[in-house]
Amino acid sequence: MDSPRLAPIRTALRRVLDGHLPYPALIADTHGVLVEANAAFALFAEDTAAELLREPVNVFRLALHPDGLARRVLNLPEWGRHVTEALRARARLSPDPELHALVTELESYLPAAEPGPGHLGFAVPPHLRTGDGDLSLITTVRLVIVTDSGAPVDGPFRKRARQGTARRLDRRSAVPSRTG
Repeated sequence: MDSPRLAPIRTALRRVLDGHLPYPALIADTHGVLVEANAAFALFAEDTAAELLREPVNVFRLALHPDGLARRVLNLPEWGRHVTEALRARARLSPDPELHALVTELESYLPAAEPGPGHLGFAVPPHLRTGDGDLSLITTVRLVIVTDSGAPVDGPFRKRARQGTARRLDRRSAVPSRTG
């Protein structure tokens, strides 16, 4: 994202990240490498091993490694599986040996877990133990691609979005006009 044409996007993303304050928010690439984060990201770095914070920082590894955030996640089995299932689904949509290897590594850090009766699958908030008390956060694992022109394209929905636009245009042209 170093292209001058992408500067407005970087500025907009910075605003989104800062808009989440006082809560942590971050942007990572497809393989989990930290691109940018707001100041509250420091919450994730508390009491983590120094090697997990060396650049390039992999936020998935930082979150699930036993020497990282994982030791403070109270619902690690459920939340960790939520994260790895989302990454595995991404790897199925766009096969990538590096992502597959990362998912395999991350799963090796997690204890076995059977989803409980209240398990939703798509929404599993991590419950963190902090020095100021327990904290429940919302996480999303999304893939958004930004092209060279600066236009964001949401990977798996790109084709469907174009088809939807075509259908909307067809419907508009099929509406009879009133004359009279």
